[in-house]
Amino acid sequence: MIHAIDITALGKQYKGVAALAGVSATVPMGKVIGLLGHNGAGKSTLIKLILGLIEPTSGHVEVLGQSPWGSAAVALRRRIGYLPESVAFYGNLSGTEVINYLADLKRAPRAQAGKLLARVGLGHAKGRRVSTYSKGMRQRLGLAQALLASPELVVLDEPTGGLDPQATRELYEIVGELRTEGHSVLVSSHVLAELEPHIDSALILRQGELLAAGSVGELRRQSGLPDMVVVQLKDAADPAAFARELNGFALAQTLRHDGRFEIEIAEGGKLNVLQRLAADPAVEDIVVREASLARLYDYLGAGTKREVEPTA
Repeated sequence: MIHAIDITALGKQYKGVAALAGVSATVPMGKVIGLLGHNGAGKSTLIKLILGLIEPTSGHVEVLGQSPWGSAAVALRRRIGYLPESVAFYGNLSGTEVINYLADLKRAPRAQAGKLLARVGLGHAKGRRVSTYSKGMRQRLGLAQALLASPELVVLDEPTGGLDPQATRELYEIVGELRTEGHSVLVSSHVLAELEPHIDSALILRQGELLAAGSVGELRRQSGLPDMVVVQLKDAADPAAFARELNGFALAQTLRHDGRFEIEIAEGGKLNVLQRLAADPAVEDIVVREASLARLYDYLGAGTKREVEPTA
């Protein structure tokens, strides 16, 4: 079975210092995968290896069933779209001219330019010089060039940098469309709250090692982190009495400034706790909050190595 990305025991050293060490992971076709890690975790090195810009010190990587190096490398790169963290274009060219120029380099039809610029929200500015573009507009232009030739794999490195909230939503709408169309997408991002709803699974790196890989649900189960329940009491309820009741089943409790209780409950005990809270006459409302991707990242990043095979 061909995967979008298949990595086996991948390592990369720079002057004896390991940027990556023994990383193994699989990215299925047609999925959106988040690549997470602090600065220096190895994300940029991994992306460069996937793109064939550098060669590994050890291990093996295949992209779309082929090696990023050797005789097939040029043809393979035409099947990959890449949006770097920082984009730079010739300022004296228009948006259309930039896309046409890059289409020629990729041997893609120039006829795509207008459609791609419209797709990323630059149809109105396609004739303007890039030097007049804002940072967010240049980022949109970078996304347009990444979509040239309808790539099978799209690699996005911090794609929302410089984008306002509306443009960010539109970018992730395009990511969702790419998934629906069967494309594979690898997204490296520090903004985990906006990334979480749009990925099928995540790869978490720390100091060059793969700490965890799997869907958010799989990572929650692996972490064993407690669930959070937020409880709103009725106006006539006694918060102190309710707090004493919580001592019997809550791992931890916090009374917030808005009068709501935050309760941590053990993994596997959620149903019983919710039934107990629902039957309590002092309770007005209950909201369950599962561990977010950001919380999982913080926990796993500070813990030991945990690996889960991403679901296909």
